[in-house]
Amino acid sequence: MDSKIRPPAWQTLLAFAIIYFVWGSTFLAIRIGVREVPPFLLASMRFLAAGLVLYGWMLAKGERSPSVRQWMSASLLALLMFAIAYGILFWAEQRVPSGIAAVILATIPVFMALSEIVILRTQRLSIRLALALLIGMGGVAVLMSRSLNLGGAPIDRAGAIALIFGAVSWSVASALTRKLPLPPSKVMSAGVQMLAGGVMLAVAAAALGELRSFRPQAVSREAWLALLYLIVAGSIVGFTAYVWLIHHESPTKVGTYAYVNPVVAVLVGYFLGGEALGLRTVLGTLFVLISVMVITTARAKQPAPAPATENAS
Repeated sequence: MDSKIRPPAWQTLLAFAIIYFVWGSTFLAIRIGVREVPPFLLASMRFLAAGLVLYGWMLAKGERSPSVRQWMSASLLALLMFAIAYGILFWAEQRVPSGIAAVILATIPVFMALSEIVILRTQRLSIRLALALLIGMGGVAVLMSRSLNLGGAPIDRAGAIALIFGAVSWSVASALTRKLPLPPSKVMSAGVQMLAGGVMLAVAAAALGELRSFRPQAVSREAWLALLYLIVAGSIVGFTAYVWLIHHESPTKVGTYAYVNPVVAVLVGYFLGGEALGLRTVLGTLFVLISVMVITTARAKQPAPAPATENAS
């Protein structure tokens, strides 16, 4: 493939629009869904369906099924990313507005930087990174604080703490992704991770008794449409656009979704979901986004030169 061939501008703009606006709007879709469907069960249905589609698509294209070792690695990542991080997100959106949930999860790059310091050792804890961490946590504190007189009720503390834990889990998984043996195809890798995560979430739903209390006939068309949107637009179309972009644009440009998604989620939640948008939300969001921008524009430590016989992949 000639990496210098540029795709049409409209394709690039469409892909960015998808990862900006579709991914940003999935937070409201989750909130709509969990009003009627138990959270872990809803998450399980989303990722089982999307994982089966992506996995089946890759097999149909002639891609080899992952080895046992690759399945084990994918399952570990699925536990951290889908069973824990996404499971927490779906659970927390019963207690926290969708826009605020997106803002708190926007701290993932902050914790990824910490993971790179501790696990990968590609970053050093500089004053800049430490300040970014403090600003990001300050934003979350603004959203949670009961002492600051900023108008609007503070968000549910248990939900906020759970979301922070989910962000940490996702960041650790992101660091481990660079160390674990995974399928070379990013789509196949994502498919098996979603599939494994969907199974784990189904087990969690059964263990928590969600299957016993679930009545499909009582679920409204709105909730089913929200689930369909999460599966098709959020997981299948969104991830395909993301994989396409990282092959055609710089990681820095593609990574801008990390601070566009929360803004989109807050605005979608306000205009379509009737969620509050007061000074507390604006300040908390601003602090978190400043933190993310500082982190994502920081330069990683340059690795030692590789021996001549090694090739970058």
